[in-house]
Amino acid sequence: MPHFEPTTVLLVRHGATPTTGKVLPGRAPGLHLSPAGRAQAERVASGIAALDPRPVAVYASPLERARETAAPVARALGVRVRTERGLVEVDIGDWTGLSIKRASRRREWVTVQRWPSSFGFPGGESFTELVARATDALGRLVRAHPGQTIVAVSHADPIRVLVASAAGVPLDLFQRLTISTCSVSAVRYAPEGPRVLCVNASAEGLVTV
Repeated sequence: MPHFEPTTVLLVRHGATPTTGKVLPGRAPGLHLSPAGRAQAERVASGIAALDPRPVAVYASPLERARETAAPVARALGVRVRTERGLVEVDIGDWTGLSIKRASRRREWVTVQRWPSSFGFPGGESFTELVARATDALGRLVRAHPGQTIVAVSHADPIRVLVASAAGVPLDLFQRLTISTCSVSAVRYAPEGPRVLCVNASAEGLVTV
């Protein structure tokens, strides 16, 4: 096994938007943070900036809500936001813009929740494709920052699958993880394997990371 210095990744979900908890926005452009989401982003930026050691880089999904969450974090750390396409939201294809209420009435909803490894969004990607894409992106970031701490701002499902993969949790159980808006989940990647440090932590809870 090749030796490398451990890298800690802080996986941050974007802040709240006007559609959070109501609509499945997918990758639809033009969705920005709500005032509450902007306040969340400022709080998580303060919490991350207080960490020792401080993160040295901030990466974000290309979607507006992720980049807007990453901006105050990067500003607090004195770095720039770098876009990483592998952190983008799962492509839900024909489900884009569907209300959560309507989605939950579809017969496929039970499969999405209980057997996601078998499901692919019509016109979009499957959860297994999401796992491959997100883990590949995170692997590149880890290799680029040996011995350092970095921030990766993404979305609920990519973060869920990354945390589940690091913890050895089967994909069909990943929906049991809660990833709230502007929460932080931390994973340390070392030669002996990944170690999950925290899941769904608030900005105030980061002092223990």
